[in-house]
Amino acid sequence: MFNAISDFLHALREWRKFKALPGKKRALVVYSEGQVYWPHFEPLIDFLWQEHQQEVVYLTSDKHDPVLYQPVPGVTPFYIGFGSVRTLAFAVMKATIVLMTMPDLQTYYIKRSPHVKEYVYVHHAMMSCHMAYLPAAFDHFDTILSTGPYQIDEIRAREKQVGLPAKNLIEHGYGRLEALIKELASVSRPQSGARDQPCVLVAPSWGKNALLDRLGSDFLEPLLSAGFHVILRPHPQTWRIQRPMLESINVRYKAYENFTLEDNVASKESLLKADVMISDWSGAPLEFAFARLKPVLFVDVPRKVNNPGYENIGIEPFEARVRESLGAAVTEADAGNMVEAIQAVLKDQDKWEERIRAIRDTSVYNLGKSGSVGAKALMERLAVYQG
Repeated sequence: MFNAISDFLHALREWRKFKALPGKKRALVVYSEGQVYWPHFEPLIDFLWQEHQQEVVYLTSDKHDPVLYQPVPGVTPFYIGFGSVRTLAFAVMKATIVLMTMPDLQTYYIKRSPHVKEYVYVHHAMMSCHMAYLPAAFDHFDTILSTGPYQIDEIRAREKQVGLPAKNLIEHGYGRLEALIKELASVSRPQSGARDQPCVLVAPSWGKNALLDRLGSDFLEPLLSAGFHVILRPHPQTWRIQRPMLESINVRYKAYENFTLEDNVASKESLLKADVMISDWSGAPLEFAFARLKPVLFVDVPRKVNNPGYENIGIEPFEARVRESLGAAVTEADAGNMVEAIQAVLKDQDKWEERIRAIRDTSVYNLGKSGSVGAKALMERLAVYQG
């Protein structure tokens, strides 16, 4: 109880400091649910400052967000928590533009403020917009920084389907992918080549149909017994709502020196180490395959469907459409014996590299320059209200 009261008072003090800022300082406000989302904001914020000298106010719900303690040029940070202070802050927010990675604006507690000119969404996953998200996830944003043409097609189809006004859809890209590619290029030699056994990154989604929820962790045992280096990288939501389950998995496999449970999902290290990924319907396979140009082994659990009517817009989700081109699939029944399947997909790396690169280069906007493009687009949106 004391911690909750202390957290509330801390967030309230920070919110009052934010409100006291002059209007010009609140022209561009960034809201982050936590430090794992920083990689999606960082390129935009960097180029806003470097190329346009545009300051931003950064509101975070994560008291451990490094941005609060490590100064970032052009950024003024404040902590607003997840509770009633955040709800109130959004309801009465005064800003020109609010930029966020959190969907479902206006659906739950977080509402649009009449004192904000424009809400901008930047994607924190490369997945399609209409299957894994709730139906109205993006309906109440004015502008969307789009990863690739498939997302623009989906948003336009949704607008037509329910009679929404046309949004500003920016051909942006995906900053986190660029960061992974850049970091990989800075490594003097591929980390994966230094081992005698493959490194397998297990990166499931979260929810009732996700890999861990349906199969438990038994499928890890054969991989570890075969000598594979296994890194289990749960989704942030799994850490938040199912921590005891993950801790029990760690206890079960801690005797294996070749097992790692990763709790820092903001880290890029495991993505750079792995030779192959095992996943389900998470967005992680797209990041891994497009950054590493390496294959993914998909376990065919039921699709992650948060919009039961997603088929009505007549577009197959991107993550389903490219699935077979990014790797191979195994059934749930065969998930307990994936050793041979992993060995098979690792045999012809040149084939995978060529195939995945071709998909990536036609599906992701502005590879290598999305930060600059996105920052310029944000400045153009600001100019609409400041001119």
